Amino acid sequence: MDVAQAFDAVAGSYDAARRRLVPCFDGFYGTAVEVVEPALRAARAAGRTPEVLDLGAGTGLLSSLVAAAVPGVRLTLVDAAPKMLAVAADQLTSRGVPHRVVVADLTDPLPDGRYDAVVSALAVHHLDDAGKRDLYRRAAEALVPGGVFVNAEQVAGPTAELDRRYHEVWLAQITARGSDADEIAAAAQRMAYDRPASVGEQCRWLSDAGLTDVDCFFKAWRFAVFGGRAPGANGPAGDSSRYSTDD
Repeated sequence: MDVAQAFDAVAGSYDAARRRLVPCFDGFYGTAVEVVEPALRAARAAGRTPEVLDLGAGTGLLSSLVAAAVPGVRLTLVDAAPKMLAVAADQLTSRGVPHRVVVADLTDPLPDGRYDAVVSALAVHHLDDAGKRDLYRRAAEALVPGGVFVNAEQVAGPTAELDRRYHEVWLAQITARGSDADEIAAAAQRMAYDRPASVGEQCRWLSDAGLTDVDCFFKAWRFAVFGGRAPGANGPAGDSSRYSTDD
């Protein structure tokens, strides 16, 4: 079983466990949305439809939150797990949110177009460090001038001892929120595919990719939200003919 198959196997129940398995859920996802909102609102104020690319979109949780915060966005969701994307498409279609879904691995070329925001949540840590750096470079290149990249991510501790402590705290927190032994075991099985890196390393890689105003905007133990901005002012975000509300 590869990582896409592991997540497809839980597509129907994935979202129900998020608030237990991500103890800082509201701050974590809420901060990611706050980071991208200004760029999306600026695009709308300029008379354009804001374009958002969601990398490793899964069931579309982050995309849905972005669309709720800034109505009128158009979404492109990329993931290697087709059953997860099917859940996302159903939810977005039911809400009338223009979108397209692309079944692809994060190592594949990104969908054509330029985006006001490139977002990701709990996905990039499945890549090795070279893969992360390459994805950050390609994500930066996909942004319009002034566009924003944000990654809501599971990160490694900067030392082995801190990494051990991150895991210890996470286990205590999810148990307190009601995760039972089966849910914890299933999460551990998926985490066997994880290759997290520290916040400091990843912020450096974003700067190396050419982004400015790089920062970590939120952190609670192993969960962090970090990103940066493409230099320049917002510009055209590409062709809108590829999107529908019923993909």
